[in-house]
Amino acid sequence: MAYNIKDVFYLSTSATIAAATANGGSAQLDLSAYIDPIARGRTKGTGLAIYKVHVGIMDDDKSNPIDDSESGVFSYGLLAGAGFGDIATGGMSIADTGYSMTNSLLIDSGQFYGPKSQVANASNTVSMYNSVLTPSTEVPYVVVRDNVCLTYQVHDNMVAATTLSVRLECAQISLDQATLNQLLRTQTV
Repeated sequence: MAYNIKDVFYLSTSATIAAATANGGSAQLDLSAYIDPIARGRTKGTGLAIYKVHVGIMDDDKSNPIDDSESGVFSYGLLAGAGFGDIATGGMSIADTGYSMTNSLLIDSGQFYGPKSQVANASNTVSMYNSVLTPSTEVPYVVVRDNVCLTYQVHDNMVAATTLSVRLECAQISLDQATLNQLLRTQTV
């Protein structure tokens, strides 16, 4: 399960956070081609080890930085096996515990504050991003469910549409029966 360049590959997904819309949304990434949670005979089950998650928050054209007039605030999380599917902004609301450290499905999470959301400094032109949780190359998050969902919850409506995207550094790994069973119990929704 060591992190090495020979086995690591990238997967990515993104979600568009609509302007002037409350609540949250989701973008689902199908992992069924990379995971086999059933050990058969001498064949071990296969999981997907997520070593790193790179997060991009851009203007909706997907190449420009956030405008300095943005006052929106949102939280996001990458959840294992949530199965929400693709849901547009306003179509769902994430529970208070969704991005809590007690949620065993949480792989990565963070918070974004637009430059103008920081009232104490009204002349601020810099966005603030706060990474709350992220996996590591030493202890990856191992997914044994067939999907991950990039979810977000808008706290203060975004002024402009925003693209939230993630790139996962991951590798397929073999799992012994005891480890596989423990992960399946932990990742039960």
